[in-house]
Formats: sequence, structure tokens, C-alpha cells
Amino acid sequence: MNAGGLSALLARIDTAEYALCRRFNSGASYSPLRRLLVVASRAGDGIAWYVLIVALPAVYGRAALRPAAAMALTGIAGLALYRWLKRTFVRERPFITHSTIDCAAAPLDRYSFPSGHTLHAVSFTWQAVAHFGALTPELAWILVPFACLVAASRVVLGLHYLSDVLAGAVLGALLAQVGLALS
Repeated sequence: MNAGGLSALLARIDTAEYALCRRFNSGASYSPLRRLLVVASRAGDGIAWYVLIVALPAVYGRAALRPAAAMALTGIAGLALYRWLKRTFVRERPFITHSTIDCAAAPLDRYSFPSGHTLHAVSFTWQAVAHFGALTPELAWILVPFACLVAASRVVLGLHYLSDVLAGAVLGALLAQVGLALS
């Protein structure tokens, strides 16, 4: 598909998703929800995942070194992948395309597809729970809701379409499988 055809396809998808995106974005008008999702979004910028990668060997010892290294490698691969996809698809963020979508948090970059926050949230959560969930079941009770908050924040804050978040989740799951195979 050429660039013009891709742009036309994305424009049709944007239009189809607009109503759903607008409905989710209306949640940003509720101050407590907006504050919670801004915090989740900012933590999902990377700091939560860096802390997790460093904390795993501190908590679980040498057994966590290889999984933590695999998580770091998949994090780097995820960063390269989503940046390449954003430059390829050049899908504008919902608040840029639709004036009725409010931007409730500053984006880290210009383009929308896919959601890198969601990609990393799913990838790191999946790997951590797969490796250490049996030893510490509470880990899933912390990481899974946090990953869901990060993903939800992207749409509610007007930064992504739902399809961006779903694509990020799928890519994150695929990267998690690579990480699990590496470790």
C-alpha cells in the first residue's frame, strides 16, 4: 500500500473511531480520574519499568538477572519498533485531528500509532508476572491494574485512539513472548 492509500485508510479508521474516542475522552473532565490517569501515564513514560527491572534482581537475587536483562532488551526493541511504526504511519493524535478531543496531558512525541506506553506496559507486565508471579502472586495484582491504567490513560487523556492502544498491546504481548524465550 502506498503512502496515499495508507493515509486514506487511517483517515477512515480515525473517523470510525471518533465517537468512541470522544466518549472515553469525556472521562478527562472528571478531575480525580484525570489526575489518576496523568500519574499513571507519566509513570508509564518509563520510570515504573526502569524501577521494576532494577528491583527484580534486588528482590529475587541472581535468578532475576536474566529475566531483567531480557526485559531491558525487549524494552529497547519495543522503543525502536514503535518509533519506526510512528514514522511509517504518521497518524496524528486524536486531539490534533479532532478539535473536540481534549488533550489532558502533554504527549512525548507527535504521532499516535501505536501506543508505546501500552506496548511497554503489556510487555513488562507479562514478563514479570510470567517469571515471578508464582513466587509473588501480589505482583500480578499490582502490575496488571497498573498496565490497564496506563493503557486507559492514553485514550482518556486524548493522546491515542483505541486502535493505537490495541496495537500497542498486541505488539507488547509479542515482545513479551520474545523476552520469555530469551530468558
